[in-house]
Amino acid sequence: MYKILVVDDEERMRDMIAEYFSSLGYDIDKAADGLSALELFKKGEYSLVILDIMMPKMDGWTVCREIRQTSQIPIIMLSAKGEEYDKLFGFELGVDDYVVKPFSLKELVARSKAIIKRSLGTDDSQNQRSIIQFEKLKIDFEGRNVTIKDKLIELTPKEFELLGYFAKYPNKVFSRDQILSGVWGYDFYGDNRTVDTHVKMLRESLGEYRKLIVTVWGIGYKFETGELK
Repeated sequence: MYKILVVDDEERMRDMIAEYFSSLGYDIDKAADGLSALELFKKGEYSLVILDIMMPKMDGWTVCREIRQTSQIPIIMLSAKGEEYDKLFGFELGVDDYVVKPFSLKELVARSKAIIKRSLGTDDSQNQRSIIQFEKLKIDFEGRNVTIKDKLIELTPKEFELLGYFAKYPNKVFSRDQILSGVWGYDFYGDNRTVDTHVKMLRESLGEYRKLIVTVWGIGYKFETGELK
């Protein structure tokens, strides 16, 4: 069974999450602060990190930044805050998902399962072409990189997955709910601003090719390319 690192300075919250996941068969380690979390992370092999933001000694942002220097392990960030800035900052650091307190433990488990599954490559990406190109934009799925005019473009893991999802289904209109399910791997839970935030980030990263991601008002988005090579 998968091993998860739960990091939260609130003992009640930390224990509640750990006990619930343990009851489902997950192997759980717990940490009460950022420094302890990093020590555990360096020693163990985890499938997921569930990480609070506001903690003593080292906050969640710093922990996430440190982990991302050496690992692309899935990270779910927990916070009592729900402002757009906090989410955008977390996603830019490489956070895979963002759950605002208070939350349902069932929802947290569902998101965790989906993220772990996708990180292990157990979705249908194996059945897709390894490279998709449109003009000077090239997406290499095996290498997990994107280039524009042969220049490597820096994307967060979730930006890459979002772009890949759009590119595999060119000119198809997706609702935000469908994108959440297709990219994040879980059903809609009531906050589709996550999709809008990532689309905004992806457009900024794509520069002149941002025009390929078209907003379909009242519905969602599509990757409008004409015909991909």
